[in-house]
Amino acid sequence: AHAARRRANAKRSRVSEPVDRTARRRDQARARLSRIPITPPVSMQSCLGKSNAASLPTQQHRVRSRRSRANARRLGHRGAMVTVQFIPHATAAEDGTPVLVTTTTPAILKKLQNGSDVRGVALEGVPGEPVTLNEEAAYLIGAAFVDWLADKKGKKPSELSIAVGRDPRLSGPALANAMFAGFGSKDVGRVVDMGIATTPACFMTTVTPGVAYDAGIMLTASHLPFNRNGAKFFTSEGGLDKADIKRICEDAAAACEAAPDGHAIPLDGVDDAVESVPFLETYAAQLRDLIKKGANHPTAYDEPLTGMKIIVDAGNGSGGFFAKSVLEPLGADVSGSQFLDPDGKFPNHSPNPEDAEAMDSAVAATVKAKADLGVIFDTDVDRSAVIDGDGNPINRNKLIALLAAIILDEHPGSTVVTDSVTSDGLAEFIEGKGGKHVRYMRGYKNVINEGVRRDKAGEPCHLMIETSGHGAMKENYCLDDGAYIAVKIIIEAVRRRLSGGKGISDLLSELREPLEEKEVRLKITCDDFKAYGGDVLEQLKEAVGSMKGYTPVDVNYEGYRVNRDEGDGKRGWFLLRQSLHDPVMVLNFESEIPGGVGAMAKDVVAWLNEKDFESLDASAVYAILDK
Repeated sequence: AHAARRRANAKRSRVSEPVDRTARRRDQARARLSRIPITPPVSMQSCLGKSNAASLPTQQHRVRSRRSRANARRLGHRGAMVTVQFIPHATAAEDGTPVLVTTTTPAILKKLQNGSDVRGVALEGVPGEPVTLNEEAAYLIGAAFVDWLADKKGKKPSELSIAVGRDPRLSGPALANAMFAGFGSKDVGRVVDMGIATTPACFMTTVTPGVAYDAGIMLTASHLPFNRNGAKFFTSEGGLDKADIKRICEDAAAACEAAPDGHAIPLDGVDDAVESVPFLETYAAQLRDLIKKGANHPTAYDEPLTGMKIIVDAGNGSGGFFAKSVLEPLGADVSGSQFLDPDGKFPNHSPNPEDAEAMDSAVAATVKAKADLGVIFDTDVDRSAVIDGDGNPINRNKLIALLAAIILDEHPGSTVVTDSVTSDGLAEFIEGKGGKHVRYMRGYKNVINEGVRRDKAGEPCHLMIETSGHGAMKENYCLDDGAYIAVKIIIEAVRRRLSGGKGISDLLSELREPLEEKEVRLKITCDDFKAYGGDVLEQLKEAVGSMKGYTPVDVNYEGYRVNRDEGDGKRGWFLLRQSLHDPVMVLNFESEIPGGVGAMAKDVVAWLNEKDFESLDASAVYAILDK
């Protein structure tokens, strides 16, 4: 009977109803909550960070309210068990409110570092991928970032301003809410919620006059699946480096160890401590101005794209604004653009310019629309690729070559820094245009930092770009910005149109492309994978001297790259390198003759068989021979 009365009370009540100070009302409120899936709103009550949550009673519950279940479904949450506490606001009123408390561990927090980013699993739903980036993790990382930023800027937390944007991922609102609570625990002076944003826009908030936040944070996991999320951090000096992220994660881990029961994160709406200030329209205006000035149209300065048809494929990420807020106001016909609406389920294709299915879809849309140009973005718009009017995709080596041609025309003799897997034909193309090519390491941050280092040392470097499409230019704060790359290419297209010249693909007429290329991944199955991979590379170096027709490349910044004489002036190569973060070795092949990749794979397999590496799964190389 008692349980029946409790269920009846719960049915008549709402989760958000204030909890009375009387014991009876408190019991009734607790009965209404049986288990809360995950924080629905994108908000915080900053004062809750000052509450002594640990001393208050806790209970595990599920929300029975239809409204709360609907919110959970809307945000894609699947009812993970969490702890609910009733904590009074830290004000004179004692109108308690339900809050969410999740927990994490110091070890998990340290593993969230992904080079110069934070990245983890934020939602359940994929077998074998438990949640690692939950609300407590976001809270602790946010609080640790405030400490780092205060030291960096030489300011008190109350003097800092921090803006947070996010891509459309389903976990974004809950993680932003938790991060705001972490800021509140440190008494940050100004907290700004930008809502849907892009990674480059988050950086631009730190350097735009009249805005100039002390920091911008982008919640994103780039092109990764819907269940992942992460964070990229920026100040006016650029993105944080690995050492900065390591400190933040370690400080968060230390705070977790000191408070292992977690922290209270409110379930209510945004209060006055968090300002809602979108920035995408400001960023779009900046991009429009760049196109106007760059194109310098003699008769249509304000609408230089009049007469051009440009389609955009945003992959349901954050890049849809580029069609409607950048191109269309400048006169472009953007009809035929696709997947512009943000959707964190990414229902149409992976938002990734490197993904074959995604590129095929963008090519088809460009051809169907009879567009002059197509643009495809990744989720957070720090990468892009383009499609010419004939439906030819321009990505990877072609994209680098196109941008190098544009940059070297503007800055003759410039150095161009790329990652380690670029083609021999690209190196010849850059040198043929009067530039200097530096083939460096994988990792966009590594590529950018090397370009910045060389430029500061007196070697002008105006372009730093990975084959993945992460491209940065000196003229644009050395920021990897997919929208800026698209702007540079669009400006070049307008100029060539005005001069009566050919399309942008004509710039690639001298680029020698490989006939065959292949990338495979070899898993390392032992715990100390870094040391094991290093030993494999050392043994390859010793073996190459006895491999007929193979010679090592003179300069290797990453792994070991080996050339193969393919006869008649043709040359192939393979590169074996360690993954930056995972227990994997990556093997790339490129050949200028039919069957060249298979021939090199056969030689590599012979070496692997001879060495019999017990902890290296080379099945992917064998699969090349099977085909």
